[in-house]
This record gives sequence, C-alpha cells and structure tokens, in this order.
Amino acid sequence: MTEIDEKTRTELEAAAFRRLVSHLRARTDVQNIDLMNLAGFCRNCLSNWYLDAAKERDLPLTREESREIVYGMPYEAWKAAHQSEASPEQKAAFPGPGGH
Repeated sequence: MTEIDEKTRTELEAAAFRRLVSHLRARTDVQNIDLMNLAGFCRNCLSNWYLDAAKERDLPLTREESREIVYGMPYEAWKAAHQSEASPEQKAAFPGPGGH
C-alpha cells in the first residue's frame, strides 16, 4: 500500500466526503429510506456524523446546520421538494429504531 502522510490522507478523505455529498445532493430521486435499506446509512446519518465530529472539536454547530451542509438546503425544504411517502415494501425493509 502506498504510504500517505496524515495531511494528505485528511485532504483525500475530505475530497471523498465532498464528492459523496455532491452526489447525494444530485440524486434527489434516491430516498433516505432506500439508502438505509441498502447501505445502512442515509443523508441524516451523514449529517449526524458531521455534527458529532464538530462536537468533538467543541464547534458550535447545530443539527439543522449540519443537515444543511449535507442537503445543500434546509432539511425541511429538501423534504418538501424531494421526499416521497415510503412504499409498504420500503417500510417493511426498514431496520427501524436502532437500525440507524
């Protein structure tokens, strides 16, 4: 495996994160429940992980702000524009409480 210094590794991870967020913003057709059912995480999870990282560094970020970073807009606006009602099949496959 190629030896990568810590600074470069952090920069590569940040670039991958930004690309993932950009991809999720573009794929508004993919519902969070689909992500949860297939991958075990969703946009909300990603925003929560971002918030956790901010809290570990004592940064004053709110849940709403971390969601806006991931969604590219306020969460409620994204839901109104892009979220659809989950199908019975999607609901049946959802891991439920604790599955997040």
